[in-house]
Amino acid sequence: MQNEQLVQLAIDALEDLKAKDITVIDVRGKTSVTDFMVVASGTSGRHVKSLAENVLEKVKAQDVRPLGSEGLEGGEWALLDLGDVVVHVMQVATRQFYDLERLWQGAEQSRAQHGEE
Repeated sequence: MQNEQLVQLAIDALEDLKAKDITVIDVRGKTSVTDFMVVASGTSGRHVKSLAENVLEKVKAQDVRPLGSEGLEGGEWALLDLGDVVVHVMQVATRQFYDLERLWQGAEQSRAQHGEE
């Protein structure tokens, strides 16, 4: 599966469960760790966990094997390592604290068409 398809699959899975403020950051040339970061917000710990689990379920259904995941237990944040795509799902306050968008400022960003409210 190509990177752009994997990004779209993650966005679709997040939108399915009403993730907020979905942002895609193109970090190619900025880091060797990954090519794209998808950042989204959940409204509660349960919502964050459900969003992350839905992404995992959808990518596994497409025979993509995640390299790892972190933070699913707590619900404040979750990180899903899909290789060339890393998905961050966080509660709003946690997202504001870590401010990944500012951290990767200068990298190309786009917002998903849906999920912004």
